[in-house]
Amino acid sequence: MESLADYTSNSTRRVTSLVAAFALTMAAFFTMLPARALDKSAKPLPDLLVFTNGDQLTGTLQRGIGNSVVFNSDVAGEVRISLDKVKSLRSSGSFAVLRKNLPVSKRSVIHGTILYQDKKLTVTTPQGSVETMPEDKIGYIIDQDTYHHELAKLPGPLYGWNGEINGGATLVRSTNNGSTYDAGVSLVRAIPAVPFLPARNRTSFNLQETYGKMTQPVIPPTTPPTPPTVTLTSIFHSAIERDQYFSPEFYFLAQTSFDHNYAQGLNLQEVFGSGVGWTPIKTGRQQMDMKADLHYEKQTFQTPASDHNLIGSSVSETYHRNLPRKLVINESATMMPAWNNSNAYSANAMVALVMPVFKRLGLTLSSTENFLNDPAAGYKKNSFQFVTAASYTLR
Repeated sequence: MESLADYTSNSTRRVTSLVAAFALTMAAFFTMLPARALDKSAKPLPDLLVFTNGDQLTGTLQRGIGNSVVFNSDVAGEVRISLDKVKSLRSSGSFAVLRKNLPVSKRSVIHGTILYQDKKLTVTTPQGSVETMPEDKIGYIIDQDTYHHELAKLPGPLYGWNGEINGGATLVRSTNNGSTYDAGVSLVRAIPAVPFLPARNRTSFNLQETYGKMTQPVIPPTTPPTPPTVTLTSIFHSAIERDQYFSPEFYFLAQTSFDHNYAQGLNLQEVFGSGVGWTPIKTGRQQMDMKADLHYEKQTFQTPASDHNLIGSSVSETYHRNLPRKLVINESATMMPAWNNSNAYSANAMVALVMPVFKRLGLTLSSTENFLNDPAAGYKKNSFQFVTAASYTLR
């Protein structure tokens, strides 16, 4: 049995241990307080924008384009502000500053934190050096992550593609049996992928196929039976184009296309050419391109006497616009004169409306007109098709 002296001694040791544990806990707690205070004080301050009239906005600087900046404020949301209305702008974020009208290179890009004041932009680099440029020399102010992915890093082959895939079908099963299928792919990759940076290059790929078969029996039936009449429809178009910009609005282009059209007796039309392009309109809502090229064109028809080898040109325009309620309209038209055979010119036009249905699924209504001035003997010069198809938008 434990004696009173032993009990007292054990109790004293327990109390001493509890006091020591409590003291260590409190020491650790008070030791952490300065670190916590330091972490709290190390939290970056919000960016501050001061207007010329004295009003202020706090938030985050998103980017700058020429003489304007895009600022995200908790109160006003994302706003675009002209620099002539800004007295000062301070940001603690790290940015890449591109000088106006200079190609992107290691020497032309300044990295660091920024301060805009008195119509001058001051950039403090991570090494501590300071560079200042006047407002009219500012090209772009972009965050480091966007600069790394869009300008400094070589994009992979699958990066940046945008576009849609569409398809539809019509079936008839009665005395006549008919089937018509439509499928298409339209893809575009613009580098950089963000619309506010100057374009470097663009790759586009288009493929569209309409195939149909209609079987018409002989009525009334004959003895012996007469084979039914079979009518085929096949309109195929495929094209790929590469654009390389040498200024914000102008670019060189190389393109090739392949067309097949039973309705005009055309077995295959092959086009290989290069030229120049101009982008007179480019905003977040719409874009227009004008193009001209010189090309070699080979046409083979169902009647070989109608075949052509042509040297010609293409003059074309394309237009894209985002409409209210997420509607999208695409339009294009091309005129193709032939220089060694003035009678063998051709043209085509297309307009398509994409209507959203659910998330990335939509409904596409499109019409296409193809014109050959010198088709195979017995065939009409033009073919028109109207297609209704379900579509899926990639991005």
